[in-house]
Amino acid sequence: MEQDRSERLQLIGQGGLLQRLTKRVLESALEGEITDHLGYEKHDAGGRGQWHLPQRGGRAKTVLTDAGPVEVKVPRDT
Repeated sequence: MEQDRSERLQLIGQGGLLQRLTKRVLESALEGEITDHLGYEKHDAGGRGQWHLPQRGGRAKTVLTDAGPVEVKVPRDT
């Protein structure tokens, strides 16, 4: 019984399903926003040949949410 409790899916708290889902939604929305801004998908050859040759990088940022602190990768063009 004790082993069953420890292997159950955790919904809330650090590493819980709600926190992981929030991370995915935020990162997906940010990636969609930068893709729309730049006009091409990540790793797409359409970005090559532009005068500034943008590189799609990112940085980590901690966002405080109702699910707790969530570390997301914020995409950027450099």
